[in-house]
Amino acid sequence: MTYLTRTSAYTPGGIGNLGPGLDVLGAAVAGAGDTVVAEWCEGPGIRMRTAGHPDLPTEATRHTSGVAALAVVRAVTALGITPPARGIALTVTKGLPLSGGQGGSAASAVAGAAATNALLGSPLAPSALLAACLEAEETVAGRHLDNIAPSLLGGIVLVRSIDPIDVIPLPVPPSLRVVMAHPDQQLRTAEARAVLPRDIPRGVVIYQLAQVSAMVAALYTGDLSLLGRAIDDRIAEPARATLLPGFREAKAAALAAGALGGSISGAGPTAFALCDGETVATRVAQAMREAYAAAGVQARVRVAEIDTAGTRVEHFTD
Repeated sequence: MTYLTRTSAYTPGGIGNLGPGLDVLGAAVAGAGDTVVAEWCEGPGIRMRTAGHPDLPTEATRHTSGVAALAVVRAVTALGITPPARGIALTVTKGLPLSGGQGGSAASAVAGAAATNALLGSPLAPSALLAACLEAEETVAGRHLDNIAPSLLGGIVLVRSIDPIDVIPLPVPPSLRVVMAHPDQQLRTAEARAVLPRDIPRGVVIYQLAQVSAMVAALYTGDLSLLGRAIDDRIAEPARATLLPGFREAKAAALAAGALGGSISGAGPTAFALCDGETVATRVAQAMREAYAAAGVQARVRVAEIDTAGTRVEHFTD
């Protein structure tokens, strides 16, 4: 078999825990993303040429792209395919903030897995790549697919099950826009998960289930008004809002400016607002920026579409 000499994978970031969809609903957001280049090198195993950021580990066994690449090699070997007796070097370019709530660790894992799979001849199906990335994400952020699945597949994705993996792509209304507001703050996923309530009243659980169901119905019917009403998280958002200066003010400003709804992106600190159309989204973005500033918090705000393409892989033969 003739192998490529080098591959590159770009993976978009996105929103995990989409509204009330804690660990089960996620969306890929166009724009910022991570890129991983995979190429052959001397010596066995996976090596990190660059980690993408000075604060990230340079050991492959501790970097999500490296862990995912190792899992891909094991899965390919289990298929009876013998890779060349060479190592694979990964070069990571981070376009997503660290501990920013935009799926940065998941994007690095997905890009690392996709680039490595392509270098080995693309023998693995998407479900196997999701499993490899899940192994990587578990090392830093817990065992969930709500960031991984949309980053790989694109669009808005429902995670029905992890064991076995079963993910369902959902329709994306064409006028849907996302405002992403990233305050000048880092919040580790472990810290954000630590404040989640251990015991949840039955009424809250039932309400949360109803909102997730309503979001799925809204996406299938294109009912953006229903989508906005359903973005009402009564489990994670109330617990995490206390960790996020300016969030409550920014959300209130977004709603007043015409947003359909909004919440915390992933574990935070990024906030998101969903809007119907570019004009409303631009107005909401300005309102959120001003609200954070009034609260004494600097925030980078952008308007984006849902990224429906997911991970893109390029192949190089020389």
